Amino acid sequence: MNNEYHILNGDSLRQQFPKQIDGEVIVARECLVDGEVKSDSLDELFKVRAKFITEYGNYTIEDYYTNTVSEFEKIRKIPEKSDINLWFEDDLFCQVNFWFSINLILNSVRNCNVFLIRPNIHTQYGFGGLNELELIKAFEQRTPIIKIDKIASLWNSYQKNDLEKLIRTAKELEATFPFIYRTVEAHIDRIPSGNYPGRPAQTLIEIMKELKTESFGPIFKEFNKRESIYGFGDLQVKRLFDEIKNKTPKENNIN
Repeated sequence: MNNEYHILNGDSLRQQFPKQIDGEVIVARECLVDGEVKSDSLDELFKVRAKFITEYGNYTIEDYYTNTVSEFEKIRKIPEKSDINLWFEDDLFCQVNFWFSINLILNSVRNCNVFLIRPNIHTQYGFGGLNELELIKAFEQRTPIIKIDKIASLWNSYQKNDLEKLIRTAKELEATFPFIYRTVEAHIDRIPSGNYPGRPAQTLIEIMKELKTESFGPIFKEFNKRESIYGFGDLQVKRLFDEIKNKTPKENNIN
């Protein structure tokens, strides 16, 4: 029997991960969907990300290397002939981390079987909305990833901001992984253009108008309902929210 490795999309899933499922658990503690990702090497990427993560608040560069880089290093050390199970959802937050993890596997690990596990029931709660039996069932229905190089290239295109290649690759994968194409479209939609601030920011502006409030709690809750495709946590949405509040009403197109 092959060694089993499980790469999870966050600590929440680790806390509810069924004990009946054998294997070593690795947690992808990143939010590559947010902040700078351009770099010429993996080491440089970690330096760039460590600096960015400190902007979130009470998190040091040392914390990043201890809690995040150490987990990615575990991926690089997975032995040959292992089964690697990637537990990632369909939203942009998860998908960018998924593409990076696949790229890391492609460039570090040899002769392994790679599988994708997604929630059988797709809601805004993702894996968090599943009970233990449903998580076990999702594992049993895992999907083999055959075109690992194609998915790995999504990370390269995302990192270089090569939108043309990103959408082209997503279309090539659409027959097998249709959710990737939808996620790539959502990524492209979030890019500001002219007076348009990008889809997430525009949605926040519309919510603020409709709810007639600048209270973050209800705005964040409504944003998650409307834009679950992004998978943003409170930190990502708060950054956008603060940027909007710091602009003038004219800049935000608020009449």
